[in-house]
Amino acid sequence: MSVMALEEPVELKFRLYDGTDIGPNKYPPATTVANIKESILNHWPKEKQNGPKSIHDLKLINAGKILENTKTLADSRVLLGEIPGCVITMHVVLRPPTNDKASEKQAEAPKPKTCCCTIL
Repeated sequence: MSVMALEEPVELKFRLYDGTDIGPNKYPPATTVANIKESILNHWPKEKQNGPKSIHDLKLINAGKILENTKTLADSRVLLGEIPGCVITMHVVLRPPTNDKASEKQAEAPKPKTCCCTIL
């Protein structure tokens, strides 16, 4: 793949858990995964219940790999092997909402007692 092809914007769409899509939109190869997640948050369908609150509630998966927030599209090798002019579909996975009461109960749960018996 030529250097020129690596500098061209990449067209991405994002498949949500229910099969609906966000996009497609074009992103420069130097765009970080965190910036892409911000874009997803801004375009998240308002009618969907339990949407993400921050970029940390989202995981992006491309070709079976979870993309890291600090990496760029180029670093994540999103461009390699792709056909110029095509739209790349990434899967968006939401982190399940945490139940604060359940986590409080776990923190308050008594710890198991250790046995102080000696076996001879």
